[in-house]
Amino acid sequence: MTVFKDAAELRQYVGVLYDRAKADQRIAPKIRDSRMVIQFRYSEPEGIVTINASAPPTQPDALFDVLWGDDTGLKPDVEMSMKADIAHQFWHGKINLMAALTRRQIIAKGPIPKILKLLPAVEPMYEMYPRILKEMGREDLVLK
Repeated sequence: MTVFKDAAELRQYVGVLYDRAKADQRIAPKIRDSRMVIQFRYSEPEGIVTINASAPPTQPDALFDVLWGDDTGLKPDVEMSMKADIAHQFWHGKINLMAALTRRQIIAKGPIPKILKLLPAVEPMYEMYPRILKEMGREDLVLK
């Protein structure tokens, strides 16, 4: 059984994480300064989210834009593909990116060193994600 019952649920919970990250002063400036377009392609269920740090943000209170769907018109600098369950574990801080890349749990296209450089920027999301799940009444999804 997968963590998220459908694409709408994936977007509901992971979407809040991205929305908070794009305005968080511990995270957003570092991602903005990368000037990259990073796309996450989730499967089981399907979901595509693109981080656009290559242009000034158009979304309120954001330092970069977060766009859902495959029709953004942007060419990603980096594309990360994984099952949604792997993303769920990753955003809990339970998956080591290098190990996941080696095991092919996460498939990366693009300059891997640039992605690794952003890892410290996203570390605050590891504590943010379980807190969001609890706030949204989904403590059952929080990994121990």
